[in-house]
Amino acid sequence: MLRKLYDWTLSFADSKYSLWILGLIAFVESSVFPIPPHVLMIPVIIAAPNRAFLIAGVVTVGSVAGGALGYYIGAQLFETVGQPVLDFYHKADSFEVFKERFNAQGHWAVLIAGLTPFPYKVITITSGATGMPFATFMLWSLVARSTIFFVIAGLLWKFGLPIRDFIEKRLGLMFTLFCVILVAGFAVVKYL
Repeated sequence: MLRKLYDWTLSFADSKYSLWILGLIAFVESSVFPIPPHVLMIPVIIAAPNRAFLIAGVVTVGSVAGGALGYYIGAQLFETVGQPVLDFYHKADSFEVFKERFNAQGHWAVLIAGLTPFPYKVITITSGATGMPFATFMLWSLVARSTIFFVIAGLLWKFGLPIRDFIEKRLGLMFTLFCVILVAGFAVVKYL
């Protein structure tokens, strides 16, 4: 089913509405949609390389705006859905500890999830549920999402089709390794 949804979404790459559709997909992916816009923007950029950075900009705006919706879902539905579940399992106190830790270091979670294949919607909803400051959430979302989308656009603009396989297969891994090295570097600096 996921493959059918992916193929259906890719069928819009040649449409004159592809930019709007891609922006909409980036918006809903940040809170509910299962297919990330990273792979969907590739055929759109391949079809119109002169619009690569415009496409990256539209996807960034859509994704960050969708992240705000995910934040809202976490903030508004936590009391009615999440809290009763925590209370039922007697985990409300554990969640309070998690919430403090998450909000102390949550900007890293937003940055890393925004750059890697980790489902971004998980972090958008968690950020709202834990009450991370909205401005902090939006700033790090903008940094992370614009970085990944503009790197993909830049690579496709510069190298075209030959870079497509690399992006689809290995870019997530490269960003994940970069984030691990970055976090490890900060940990080394903090504890030395």
